[in-house]
Amino acid sequence: MSETPYPHLLAPLDLGFVTLPNRVLMGSMHTGLEDHARDYDKLATYFAVRARGGVGLMVTGGIAPNIEGWLKPLSGTMSMRWHVARHRKVTSAVHAEGGRICMQILHAGRYAVHPLSVAPSKIKSPITRFTPRALSSSGIERTIRAFVRSAQLAREAGYDGVEIMGSEGYLINQFLVARTNKREDEFGGALENRMRFPVEIVQRTREAVGRDFIIIYRLSMLDLVDRGQSWEEIVALAKGVEAAGATLINTGIGWHEARIPTIITSVPRAAFAWVTRRMKKQVRIPLITTNRINMPEVAEALLARGDADMISMARPLLADPEWVNKARENRADRINTCIACNQACLDHVFENKRASCLVNPRACFETELVIEPAARKKRFGVVGAGPAGLAAACTLAERGHAVTLYEQANEIGGQFNLAKRIPGKEEFAETLRYFSNRLHDLGVEVRLNATADAKTLRAQNYDGVIIATGVNPRDPRIPGQERVNVHGYTDVVSGKVEIGKRVAIVGAGGIGFDVAEYLSQPPPSPTLDIPRWMHEWGVDMSLAHRGGLSKPQVEPSPREIWLLQRTPGRPGKRLNKTTGWVHRAALKAKDVQMLGGVVYERIDDAGLHIRVDDQPRVLEVDDVVICAGQESNRALADELLALDIETHVVGGADVAAELDAKRAIAQATRLAATL
Repeated sequence: MSETPYPHLLAPLDLGFVTLPNRVLMGSMHTGLEDHARDYDKLATYFAVRARGGVGLMVTGGIAPNIEGWLKPLSGTMSMRWHVARHRKVTSAVHAEGGRICMQILHAGRYAVHPLSVAPSKIKSPITRFTPRALSSSGIERTIRAFVRSAQLAREAGYDGVEIMGSEGYLINQFLVARTNKREDEFGGALENRMRFPVEIVQRTREAVGRDFIIIYRLSMLDLVDRGQSWEEIVALAKGVEAAGATLINTGIGWHEARIPTIITSVPRAAFAWVTRRMKKQVRIPLITTNRINMPEVAEALLARGDADMISMARPLLADPEWVNKARENRADRINTCIACNQACLDHVFENKRASCLVNPRACFETELVIEPAARKKRFGVVGAGPAGLAAACTLAERGHAVTLYEQANEIGGQFNLAKRIPGKEEFAETLRYFSNRLHDLGVEVRLNATADAKTLRAQNYDGVIIATGVNPRDPRIPGQERVNVHGYTDVVSGKVEIGKRVAIVGAGGIGFDVAEYLSQPPPSPTLDIPRWMHEWGVDMSLAHRGGLSKPQVEPSPREIWLLQRTPGRPGKRLNKTTGWVHRAALKAKDVQMLGGVVYERIDDAGLHIRVDDQPRVLEVDDVVICAGQESNRALADELLALDIETHVVGGADVAAELDAKRAIAQATRLAATL
C-alpha cells in the first residue's frame, strides 16, 4: 500500500538526462520583480522559498529575447551577457534549495505596450493601443537568433532549461493563424510555412544548448479566438516541435484577447485537461496540463487517468509555497488554496504593480513581510473572525503571542460565508477551511457566539486589541424600503428569504454583481459539470471548429433582473480588470438589465419607481434587494480608544470598500507582524 494518497503526483519524472522529483511544475507567472535588476534578490528569495516547498520544476515569468519583444518598456530581458549576473542570483538560490528552474522566453509581438512592437503582419491587437510593425524576412531571422541567444545566456546563467512561450496569443502564436498572419512568403500561407517560425526556434535552440538542457514548448492547444488554429494544425505543430527537440510540451489555453474565461474562480477545476488528454495520443514526449488545478486530489486524478504527465500550477504556489510538501506529508487540508480571484496577482501586474496573493500577502514580499518570533510574548484580543480578523489572529499566534478571537456568529468567516454561496465563488470555502485549521494548529482560543464589548475586553487586560468588526450595509433611504418585499443582500444570499420572478437590485458594485449572479443561475448541478460550462461559454469540445469555438448555449435566468446604480455610466466598470469583463458578460448573457445614472424615488405596490436620464420609470418587480454599499462598523474601536486601551482597527472596520478582502488580509498581516 502506498504511503501517500498522491502516488502519481509525487512520482519522479525521468527526462532522460535529468529526473524531476515529482510531477509539479510551477508555471510561469509575471510578478513585476523580473523587470529591474534591483529586485532580483527579492525574486531569488521568492523562487527559493518555493523550491524549499518541494516543487519539481519552476518557470520564471516571461523574459524578452530582445527589446522588440518587451511586454512593456524596460521589461525583463535576456539578450546581453551583462544580464546573466542578475539571473545567477535566482538560479543559485534555487539550486541551493535543491530545486530546478527554467527561464521563460517570451516575445510579446503585437501584445507589446510600446511603440517598438513587431508582429508577423501589421495588425493591431484589440487589447493594446500600439500598431505593430510587420517583421521583414531579415527581421524574422534576427528574432529567431534572439530566442536562441537568450536560451544560451540562460544556460550560462545556471538555468536548467527554458520555456519557449508559444501560446496565449504572443508572437509565436501570431505566426500560426490567418487572423494575425497575412504574409505571403515562406512564413505565411500554408501550414508548413506558418509553423516554420516556432519549429526553427526550437530546432536551433536545441542545437545551441545541447541535449542535456530542458526545452519546454508552451503550445496553444486551444486558441478560443475566431480564425484560430484547427485541431489538425495544432497536432502537426506539436509533432514538429517534438521532432525539433523539445523535452516537454506545456498546454496553453486561450489568447489574451479571447472572450472566454480560462482561469478565474468560476471556471471549473481542471476544466481544460481534456485538451491535453486528447494530445497525449499524438506525441511521445511528456505533456503538462494546466488551468484551475489547485489541490492535490485534482492533480492526482488527472495523472492517474493518464490525462497528462505533469501538472502546471502558478497561482496555487503563490498562495502556498509549501503546497508540495504538505501534499507529501498528507496535510492537504492545511494548504492555503488559491481561490483564483486574480485580485492581487494578475490585476496587480496589469496595473504595473508587484504581484502578490489575496490569501497570502507575503507572496513576492518574502524579504519585506517577515513573520518572526516576537521579542516579548503578549496577550491580544481580536474581535471579528472575518478575513482581517483571521489573518491578524493567525499571524499574531504564529509569532508566539497568546490570542483570543471573538466572533458573534456561530462560525468563522464573516462575509466570506456569503461569498462562498455565490455561483463560481465556491472556492472561498477553502480559505475558511485553511484558517480554521490554522487557528487550531496555532492554539488560538476561538469564542463563537460571543459579543465582545468594551467592558469584557477591558477586564481581560489585553496588551492590545485588534478590531476587525467589518461593515454594516449602507442605508439608501428610499421611501418604502421598509416593505416586506425589500431585503438586504445578506438575507438573500444566506437563503433566509424567497425571491420572486422579477427583482431589482439597488447597487451595482461587487456585491450587486454577486447577488445578480446568485439570482440569475438555475439550481446548482449536483456534480461539477465541465461540458455544461463549456456549452454555456461556447467552447467546442469536439474541436471540429477553428479556435475551439462554438455558439454559446446559455441557460436562461429563472428571474427577470434589473441591476441598478446611482452613478452614471456602465455598471461594473470599476470591477477588477481581469475578472470584471467575465461578470458583465455572464449577466448580459442572462439578459440582466443593467442601468446607470438611476435616481431612486420610492417603492410601493406598483414596484420600484426610478428616474433615468430624467425620465420616470416603474420597474414592476416582486422584490427589491439593497446592495447600496457599506459603512465601517467601528463603534467598539472608538469605545476602546476612549478608555485608553491599545487598539488597532483593520479590514472593513477601518475602510469600507466593497468587502476588499485583499486589502483587509494584507493590512491585518502586516500589522500583526509588527506587534
